[in-house]
Amino acid sequence: MTDLPGRENDPNENPFAMFGDPEQMAAAMRQFADMLSAPAGSGPVNWDMAKNIARHAVVAEGDPSVMEGERRQIVDALRLADLWLNEVTELPSGLTNPEAWSRSEWIEKTVPVWKRLCDPIAERMVETMGGALGGAGLGGEAQAMAAQLGPLMGMMRQMGGMMVGTQIGQALGTLAPEVIGSSDIGLPLSETAALLPGGIAAFSHGLEIPAEEIRLYLALREAAHHRLFQHVPWLRTQLFGAVEEYAKGITVDTSALEEQIRGLDINNPEQIQEALSGGALLKPEETERQKVALARLETILALVEGWVGTVVDSAAEGKLPSSAALSETVRRRRATGGPAERTFATLVGLELRPRRLREAAALWQALAADRGVDGRDAVWSHPDLMPTAGDLDDPQAFVRGEARFDLSSFEDQGGREPGKPGDTPEEPGPKEPGGE
Repeated sequence: MTDLPGRENDPNENPFAMFGDPEQMAAAMRQFADMLSAPAGSGPVNWDMAKNIARHAVVAEGDPSVMEGERRQIVDALRLADLWLNEVTELPSGLTNPEAWSRSEWIEKTVPVWKRLCDPIAERMVETMGGALGGAGLGGEAQAMAAQLGPLMGMMRQMGGMMVGTQIGQALGTLAPEVIGSSDIGLPLSETAALLPGGIAAFSHGLEIPAEEIRLYLALREAAHHRLFQHVPWLRTQLFGAVEEYAKGITVDTSALEEQIRGLDINNPEQIQEALSGGALLKPEETERQKVALARLETILALVEGWVGTVVDSAAEGKLPSSAALSETVRRRRATGGPAERTFATLVGLELRPRRLREAAALWQALAADRGVDGRDAVWSHPDLMPTAGDLDDPQAFVRGEARFDLSSFEDQGGREPGKPGDTPEEPGPKEPGGE
């Protein structure tokens, strides 16, 4: 019987040899139990599992608890930074109870927002993969494979959510060591302003600048983000809306998936696990719809970062001698992105950094010079007043008010039905039959 696959050894000596390494098998079974632990109807992602994967990743790299002295330094820096911002912006404070977080705490406290961001994308991907893995729309050879696998294919469809959850957990675990606060990737991940001592230390590495200056500058950025997100109510909706619009365009390359299934050896569990856990199945295609949504998201992120950079530099001027050097360090960090940001971009296809930061900053500076701080910040009062991607090409034209919007066109786009009476004063709606 030694010629049977997996039975090269005498079965009396090692009756479980066909199953491979017992420790690996036990680890796989524990992971499988986690996969199925999500309650029914909990959504496309097993978030408990994703959090566990992320937290295990950061703990493995070292994630000490925040000491009381570190907490006090960060809270004091955030409060002082908030006072400085009062001098350079009309938007009121966004700080309530500032905090200092460990990396594990960052994961725990930001998961609710990650859930909102990722669930629409995950749902589309799980839905598409479920159909593909079940043989729908695949060629004859792949369908035959699906029929041969039988119940295993049904299990694969259920595993779709776990696969996405694993990828998200790994991405968050890679992202956590690089973040500095609750908002430094440009998205409002928490309503609480917070900085991470570990993130500040990583940012400070190699900089010959006093630690207090670095901490205060980063606190200014955190506090400025929170003023914007707390007091511009439509901004969160616009950001999340762009992500959700992107998710609607998600598709999975079923031909590539068919190739991967065709090559599977059903007698090789490790090969099946590797194929299903790899990122190749989860890479969304880039459609025209997604390109439009991504362009919209990039513009909003650039405008947010440009405004934050402008008010922070104004607040730091004359107070922090190294503010110019710190501003350039932050700009380069945001423009190039790190390994963690690239990891998350691979997962969901979203670039969590603005590409046109300099142009956006120049526009806000020009607005302040022409209209003052009040006029600059008043632009945030309504999304229809915001600069577009085209305005970033010519900030001075936006400042001068050239090609400004016709407010009557906003009414047409605000939910009224075309042709309905009262659309605009110049164009009354059609008369009712029998009317004058």
